[in-house]
Amino acid sequence: MTQQPTNSAASAGGVAAPPPTGPVRLTINGEEHTLQIAPWTTLLDALREYLHLTGTKKGCDHGQCGACTVLVDGKRINSCLTLAVMHEGEDITTIEGLGTPENLHPLQQAFVDHDAFQCGYCTPGQICSAQGLINEGKARTEDEIREHMSGNVCRCGAYVGILNAVKEVVDKESLEPRK
Repeated sequence: MTQQPTNSAASAGGVAAPPPTGPVRLTINGEEHTLQIAPWTTLLDALREYLHLTGTKKGCDHGQCGACTVLVDGKRINSCLTLAVMHEGEDITTIEGLGTPENLHPLQQAFVDHDAFQCGYCTPGQICSAQGLINEGKARTEDEIREHMSGNVCRCGAYVGILNAVKEVVDKESLEPRK
């Protein structure tokens, strides 16, 4: 039988020391935040557990479903696969930063108009991924949109509405002059 290492404080009847934490400064949706978190805290957990920005969803926690997609400096990432400390000095945008109930972002409005959701669980990640796709300028055709959105899973199967919503906004963006 292998003996497991023990925490001397806990084995002596005391309380184990809390894990080490440190300050991490993040810019999220245009606001500066300083969090006291462990260095192994994922960006997803920092957003949901420390800042209570629960629009970004925890799905698979392995980067395979896209529910946790956020934008970092305009590029889409899976926030479950990256540590919060790695994003100091970068601009992080979550679904909460894209629009408001009174003033929906064009992608949010297109999702409503095209009935591009059923349960809604994947919707924040789908919208953030679509905005990243637009920012990247890579997808113009339906096939390109499908390919570049393939990392975002919708278990309800609302893919037709999602594709139509994203295509509408991509087409409108291509008609507007670049800023």
